[in-house]
Amino acid sequence: MAERRIIVYPNPQVLAEAVAARTLLTMIDTLAEAGRERFDIAVTGGTDGNRVFAAIKASPLAEAVDWSRVHVWWGDERFVPADNADRNAKQAREALLNDLVASGALPEANIHEMPADNRSAEQIAEASPEQTDAVLADAAARYQRELIEALGERPQLDIAQFGMGPDAHFASLFPGLPQVLMDDPHVLVAGVRDSPKPPPLRLTLTVPMIAASRRTWVFTSEERKAEAAAAALSEPRNPHAPSSFADGQDELLWLIDRGAASRL
Repeated sequence: MAERRIIVYPNPQVLAEAVAARTLLTMIDTLAEAGRERFDIAVTGGTDGNRVFAAIKASPLAEAVDWSRVHVWWGDERFVPADNADRNAKQAREALLNDLVASGALPEANIHEMPADNRSAEQIAEASPEQTDAVLADAAARYQRELIEALGERPQLDIAQFGMGPDAHFASLFPGLPQVLMDDPHVLVAGVRDSPKPPPLRLTLTVPMIAASRRTWVFTSEERKAEAAAAALSEPRNPHAPSSFADGQDELLWLIDRGAASRL
């Protein structure tokens, strides 16, 4: 697996601009390789992720990307209705993707959203835990099928990007929940019923799917994340700090600002 590298930036805005530039240059360079037909990236939500979308939108490098060959996936998603403001995909569309689609640069078919919860409010309220688990399992299986149909039996992303929370979670892999310990390489996507961070229902890529990525990048900012960053970076595969499970085939980057790095 890849050797972990840590790069520290002065503040959250410079961090976002650096991640945006690194993302765009990696897309440009990879798509220039002979025989390269597509570029697959899993993006993230949250404050840091949305800053990166804004920085990509503002960057002149975005004009050099052949967006028709870029496919956008998600590392995790809030399992709520499609129009819910909590959806990572809705936030990404509003920040960047809708403009790319409207301009004709990015085909709508290249946006691979995780399934939304199409149940009514009454159905959600009346569902038993077992029924909810079954709904989540079906949604996870559908996204896994989409990954395999697009990328083959052993799907590999070119970049998998993740933020990190103050509890050291990444994707929707939280401390104390069993999903972070899933190690079956055939299970690529999992449902989460009891997320400690609202909303409680989530879908997430699993550790084996993340680790299969060519490049895995974790980026986070602010001093309130410093203790979590220190825990994640001090001990690999620590279930109390799930982001310590981040791995990649060719590259594993931790991109953080001075605040988040203050306890390293």
